[in-house]
Amino acid sequence: MKRTSKALIAGATALIVVVGTAFSAQDKYTLKSAGGIAFADFRGYEDWAVVSSARTDEVLKVIVANPAMIKAYKAGVPKNGQLFPEGSKIVKLQWKPKKSSEAPFAVDVPDVFTQAFVMEKDSKRFPKTGGWGYALFNYDAPSDKFVVDPSPVDCGQACHVRVKTKDYIFHPYQKR
Repeated sequence: MKRTSKALIAGATALIVVVGTAFSAQDKYTLKSAGGIAFADFRGYEDWAVVSSARTDEVLKVIVANPAMIKAYKAGVPKNGQLFPEGSKIVKLQWKPKKSSEAPFAVDVPDVFTQAFVMEKDSKRFPKTGGWGYALFNYDAPSDKFVVDPSPVDCGQACHVRVKTKDYIFHPYQKR
């Protein structure tokens, strides 16, 4: 009887741990877009170097790139007529802005994070879109979860074709 009780308690404890883990924080790196872009391919983007920033009426943006792309930028790409190397990755992070309540001057600062727009250079996987794959991962602050945006697979390409001569990249590496 003791062994059965201990086995039941151990089994129930294991089940609670598994179920509790399943309902805990989301692993955003399990997400994959319809076009085959995995969020996991951008693991570590939080620590990538800043390329540029931008602002629209609705959002503040910070653009970061992986080391391969930063190296290419520093070598003069795309101004020198060269293309970004295979494996280049760039992420546009977007926040809703708010007025700073602490600064002694008027300044907008990030408030609620809204999305991560990602691009990955892989000419074999994405030959129809200039070698770039695009995906948008929306963030829902109340649930603290990311979801794949339902936009069409070529949605990013539709905008970025305007800068085809810059290897489909809008933002230059900003002087520091």
